[in-house]
Amino acid sequence: MQTLWKRLTCALLAGGIALASGAALAQPATGRFTIAVIPDTQNYADFTHQRAAGFPFDARDMMTEQLQFIADHAVSRGGDIVFATAVGDVWQHPVLAIDPEHAARGFRPRPAPGGANLEKMAEGVRTVEIPASIAAYDRIDGVLPFSVVSGNHDYDGQWWEEQWPQDLTAPPGDLRRLGMIHIGGLTAWNQAFGAGTKFFKDRPWYVASHDGGADSAQVFEAGGYRFLHVGLQMAPSDASLKWAETVIHAHPGLPTLITTHDFIDKTGQRRAHPVVDLHALDPFDNDAQGVWDKLIARNPQIFMVLSGHHNGQAFRTDANRQGGAVYQLLSDYQDRNQTALDAGLAPDRAPGIGDGWMRLMTFDITGDTPTVRVRAYSTHYRQYASDQPEYAHRYKPNEQPQMTDADFVASDDFVIRLDDFRARFGPGAAAGSADR
Repeated sequence: MQTLWKRLTCALLAGGIALASGAALAQPATGRFTIAVIPDTQNYADFTHQRAAGFPFDARDMMTEQLQFIADHAVSRGGDIVFATAVGDVWQHPVLAIDPEHAARGFRPRPAPGGANLEKMAEGVRTVEIPASIAAYDRIDGVLPFSVVSGNHDYDGQWWEEQWPQDLTAPPGDLRRLGMIHIGGLTAWNQAFGAGTKFFKDRPWYVASHDGGADSAQVFEAGGYRFLHVGLQMAPSDASLKWAETVIHAHPGLPTLITTHDFIDKTGQRRAHPVVDLHALDPFDNDAQGVWDKLIARNPQIFMVLSGHHNGQAFRTDANRQGGAVYQLLSDYQDRNQTALDAGLAPDRAPGIGDGWMRLMTFDITGDTPTVRVRAYSTHYRQYASDQPEYAHRYKPNEQPQMTDADFVASDDFVIRLDDFRARFGPGAAAGSADR
């Protein structure tokens, strides 16, 4: 990945594109628009990260700030953001020890390492975490099309699976010593962000859903093109993937983006977290490679995949079975804790928060070769990554310690050339017809 970021840095400079400064987004122009990517927000919503729980500030305010920023810069309000997609892990804690469906299939929870007070967690989810999440998304309700997918922390049940015990023969520091976590149940999720909620019911851009809205599809128009977005739940089943393919076939020829919680890790590999390898636990669940093989590689409309889950950032490109490029991006800043340090917490007591960082992907369809400029922006610090002198010092050691400072900054400010976009999706509509 380090070599890749060096190439991206050179491409950025060679293209004559100035590094971003300030928070202002350009006004919508023909062929230029932005998609906002909302990384894991679980640490903002966490009920233990609020003043009422003794934390020095209400972390949920940072989630609200992110959504308000998107609303303020939406096309409908004079900005250039046409769509927003959240990669999952909206809130933090479970509400059940195990969901009924998995219990009926023979799965069993074992005591969590270190213990956990499920009753307290469930109360925190119901009274703080879910209400805070809904209140944040109220900021963009009716303002622009958007998608929210579920991450492992959003499921009703999240448990250490008895059938996958701790491996105490593994060396110290090896996460296999902990065993494996399984998840299940989306009742709370679908009540908050399902197809029947106020956010999506009867919205003309919300074109399809599956499993109550855990999988969903949206359309939006920008730059002379109509786009399709498909959001998939964590480790989607074969049924979810077949549904997604049906939706794609019902919208032939549309440039298609996929968002799912777990796809690539911070090294750019399609590799599950060693403690949350759902496919290893349960053949019902597909891992990232399964999603690639069964859906993405075989459907040439899909040109981009967005994900979170793994702390850090990554980018890779692969050809699908027809030879078309598929750009895959990881965006997850949940472990960043500078705001906790700023509030006076000691380094060993400052939890990951997120520091307001999100991803802004600005498409420019005006040239012969369309491009996407990908930047990290903090709504808390009101700075892009490339504008913050301390950026690499603050975040590189925990995310990409092997990178140089320049490569690390470039990993959050780079340009993707969509070399085959026109060949795959045509010239687009007449100027200005879809910038709305």
